[in-house]
Amino acid sequence: MAGEKKKIHIRLHVYDTDIEVDIMPENEPYCRRAAKLITDEVNSLSELYRTSRSEKEILFMAMLDIASCLELEKAHNDTEPYNNILTKITSEIEGALGVNSSAHDTDK
Repeated sequence: MAGEKKKIHIRLHVYDTDIEVDIMPENEPYCRRAAKLITDEVNSLSELYRTSRSEKEILFMAMLDIASCLELEKAHNDTEPYNNILTKITSEIEGALGVNSSAHDTDK
């Protein structure tokens, strides 16, 4: 199809491994930053724990650290509680004003 974007083939260096991936062009900067983040995290943990932990443990620690940060970020950006409150307030306001929300929607 003419309107579809083509994926590009790139090589990423992640810690001590080169990985080839096919991605959409607009995702390339995110993938490159993610590869750098992983590499930096593993290198930092390796400096701290190389004498007391296996390489596998260090890799798992890096994954856990990055995934924990992602989960915290998702929790801080959760808009569902706000949407629920806004829906409730809107219903209460419409009820107080005597506005029927289904009739209000059909006026548009």
